[in-house]
Amino acid sequence: MELGLDITDATIETPELGSRELYFNRELSWLQFNERVLELAEDPRIPLLERVKFLAIYASNLDEFYMVRVAGLHDQVDAGIDDRKADGLSPMETIERIAERTRELGRRHSREWEERIRPALAEHGIAVMDLDDLDEGQLEIVDRMFGEQIFPVLTPLAVGPGRPFPYISNLSLSLAVWLRDPVSGDETFARVKVPKEVLPRFLSIGEGVFVSLESVIARHLSDLFQGMEILRHACFRVSRDADFTVSDEADDLLRAVEDELRRRRFGEAVRLELSHDMDPRMREYLIEQLAVDEVQVTDVHGLLDLEDLWFIHELDGHRELRDPPWQPVLKPEPAERDDGRTDMFAAMRAGDLLVHHPYHSFAASVERFVQQAVADPNVLAIKMTVYRTSDDSGLVPSLIEAAERGKQAVCLVELQARFDERRNIGWARALEEAGAHVVHGLPGLKTHTKALLVVRREGNGLRHYVHIGTGNYHAKTARLYEDFGLFTCDPALAADVAELFNALTGASRKPEYRKAIVAPDHMRNWFLEEVRKTIEARLAGQDARIVLKMNSLVDARSIRALYVASQAGVQVDINMRGICCLRPGVPNVSDNIRVVSVVGRFLEHSRIYGFQRGDERRYWIGSGDLMPRNLDTRVELLAPVEKPALRAELEDTLERCLADDTFAWELLPDGSWRRRDGGTRSVHRELMERAAAGDQAQT
Repeated sequence: MELGLDITDATIETPELGSRELYFNRELSWLQFNERVLELAEDPRIPLLERVKFLAIYASNLDEFYMVRVAGLHDQVDAGIDDRKADGLSPMETIERIAERTRELGRRHSREWEERIRPALAEHGIAVMDLDDLDEGQLEIVDRMFGEQIFPVLTPLAVGPGRPFPYISNLSLSLAVWLRDPVSGDETFARVKVPKEVLPRFLSIGEGVFVSLESVIARHLSDLFQGMEILRHACFRVSRDADFTVSDEADDLLRAVEDELRRRRFGEAVRLELSHDMDPRMREYLIEQLAVDEVQVTDVHGLLDLEDLWFIHELDGHRELRDPPWQPVLKPEPAERDDGRTDMFAAMRAGDLLVHHPYHSFAASVERFVQQAVADPNVLAIKMTVYRTSDDSGLVPSLIEAAERGKQAVCLVELQARFDERRNIGWARALEEAGAHVVHGLPGLKTHTKALLVVRREGNGLRHYVHIGTGNYHAKTARLYEDFGLFTCDPALAADVAELFNALTGASRKPEYRKAIVAPDHMRNWFLEEVRKTIEARLAGQDARIVLKMNSLVDARSIRALYVASQAGVQVDINMRGICCLRPGVPNVSDNIRVVSVVGRFLEHSRIYGFQRGDERRYWIGSGDLMPRNLDTRVELLAPVEKPALRAELEDTLERCLADDTFAWELLPDGSWRRRDGGTRSVHRELMERAAAGDQAQT
């Protein structure tokens, strides 16, 4: 549906709402998000090892971006598809702009490590050293380590007659070596893979002293190519297309995903990273052999693959170089049983509960809810969705235990959750072996919703208990990602969740939901309708505001609706973590729209949709962003938060996010992001203080 409202003033010259000038490019907007991550690494106010962490996050983010988003653009170019989005850029134009921007950011990334953070670490007893700076005793340790631990696992591969150019696996770090036979005078290329999958990338050669694995291998190339002259060497790294599509008609989805995972490592090369000082002849040779264009090549100053700096970040000790530790707390509302443990069922019967991770404990709320359900003889069924979960999560093992106890245990495992496919396959098999019902969703749709349903016998009837979250059922990320979760036994909402599970596991036609908002059936139309109602309230003279919190805003129809709301005088405040294709501050179009991004200690991950019309306050939380993929090709679920105290908590969180002036950036009309520099308010600090002051410490 469209809004069906025309509130523009014909006397004012206003851009057409479909004009490309009003939309930012999705991929370039994502790069701006990653630049905000890089700015945290560059911030001297942040503890040193946390800056190391942000360098690693920047690198891993960029790897995934190339393997998925840039790979998709290259696929479009190769197929001759000129798929222009609302911003009007062609796939090739987008690739060229990405290449230009990532080279600029890459130089900043490397410079921050080499010139600032690495020297600062050395001053604090963590020295990542070049071999040229080692003394004789340290070099003896390096040489002994090479002979005893490194040499046995290396496999040098030379190119020549009967020896084709070797396959370079995705994200592997390699040494390119140019050799000459002193007898024949023939020259050839060889590759040595740096085996960082089985050995540490940074080798400890003494208390607080480390050297890179590739530098040690380079020092001993003559041991690998005995009798040959080593003319030159340099490092390189390849990123490959890691996205895949599984046919909806696959008879065995699990096996089909496994087959695609095997093919992933053989995807087309989409990026070639080279040491900036690589010999031009060797550079041209690699470009030719890997069949990449110059636009896909990045010259790196310093170490390649700085994602491995996680190793440095996770070194023991050095608490003074880290953020103060944070222990999630437990809200006081849940009643305790005689054994001192939380009775989640009693607490939910007393009223809806809202938890906010990582400020509130995931283990003491979500995991406790499932554990209590497993142990309760009156619980007949437990159903949950799994999009991403961790190896240390207690949820899937609890579901396995429920199946072994004879309960109806149902798990909807999304096998195509990108880069978690292998883990999800393992969980699916373990669940099936335990007798749980395992399903993989609907053809053509990823199940992205986060929902838990417990069916319990009470008196002469059954009661449904539900958890709906904005984040994954993932114990590790629940300590790092900011997310909300709603616990409720509201009959209408619980019935909606039950019907959603039936639709996903059975053959139900699209149900009519009472309170829940579900994609792909209803979510876009629901959003447009809520915007329309808010506009009508403003035109009727009421105070009206739309406040949103999400990861990405891409959907053109939703953006146009927000432009119309702004033109009607509705204040629109958006707390956006990542991609934003909406252009705020355009006169007569979006001058009532403000976009603020918070990037800091915790990863902002929750989705909140708020509409204020006069005295009315309506809020929903859930799993879906305003992106075409979420609205059209994913199963998403939004739930209303109706209890006034819980709505107030959402409002308080939103206002703190919008007011942050320490780790917040504002999106300007020209597309740039300006960091606020007041330094007086930090939403993460304030919410930790609020949780610690108002909640009981989790023991």
